[in-house]
Amino acid sequence: MKILFITLILASSVFSQKLELVHKDEGVIWGMDFVDDNKIVYTLRDGRAKLLDLKTKKAKAINHPKVEAVGQGGLLDVLFHKHNGKEYLYFSFSEKTKEKKVVTSLARGEWDGTQVKNLKTIFSSNAHSDTTRHFGSRIVIMEDQLFLTVGDRGERDEAQKVTSHNGTVLRMKIDGSPYPGNPFKKNPYVFSYGHRNPQGMDIKDGKLFTAEMGPRGGDELNIIEKGNNYGWPEITYGKEYWGPSIGKEKKEGMEQPLINWTPSISPSGMAFYTGDKIKKWKGDLFIGCLSGEQVRRIDFEDGKVKSQRPLFEDKDERFRDVLNGADGSLYLSTDSGKIFRVN
Repeated sequence: MKILFITLILASSVFSQKLELVHKDEGVIWGMDFVDDNKIVYTLRDGRAKLLDLKTKKAKAINHPKVEAVGQGGLLDVLFHKHNGKEYLYFSFSEKTKEKKVVTSLARGEWDGTQVKNLKTIFSSNAHSDTTRHFGSRIVIMEDQLFLTVGDRGERDEAQKVTSHNGTVLRMKIDGSPYPGNPFKKNPYVFSYGHRNPQGMDIKDGKLFTAEMGPRGGDELNIIEKGNNYGWPEITYGKEYWGPSIGKEKKEGMEQPLINWTPSISPSGMAFYTGDKIKKWKGDLFIGCLSGEQVRRIDFEDGKVKSQRPLFEDKDERFRDVLNGADGSLYLSTDSGKIFRVN
């Protein structure tokens, strides 16, 4: 799909919603998901997972995979999923290999309502690197398809090789095996490639969206389609941290972003709002931003971007994840260990 680049002017308006602090921990709350109407499972990047009861306000430790918590790696995303009468928790995490490299991996365990059982690693990427950055790691499930993002791991040229998992969106069955019909026989997991560090992912109207971090500028929002090349590092609107250009802005056969951001906002977890607490937000996209220290609201109308605006810039927080609550509210996590509910 060819998508024209859209230049957007930030909309300004009086914003009346407020953040309610519902929980505080120590460390980066990287991922979170509801397991029932009143309980949230969340991960801390340093290698802990907890179950938070919103009624009692108490959190307790739960089982999780063994992680290699180095640099930007650690215990990362978590996703709750029901299938054939069973409940599961999925974890993405950084794992040390026998060769003492660190890779993005995926584990699944059975959820019994209070604890994770029979936890197993069901997939390990081949995105080996001596660096400790750009793990990607968001998880979403659409019907019988599980999507997992993997960053370029600091090995940017690998993002243009479909034999590598560096800089990809992967598609697999919910048991971790390759999904039939993926586009590349040489690498049966790769769904799309040419990504830098996609840390945001969600689904709207059957379409898969990702948000990824550029270098100095050039952060992107993309619609992901099977077999497409999203260009990194051949095309980018960003530059090297020390100034010079990296590649071209456009190239035939490579996809243009739906939106790009310069200067960087460092987009992380994201969600299309599906709740009913704030009706004017229904269907809009909310992205937690790290260096931007904001939540970016993107207003969609008839499937197209109408406007965008920053929210909660006055909180001085690096917003890491965004979650639709079981109560119809929007929940946000931060690198300072907070979970907020938007009122």
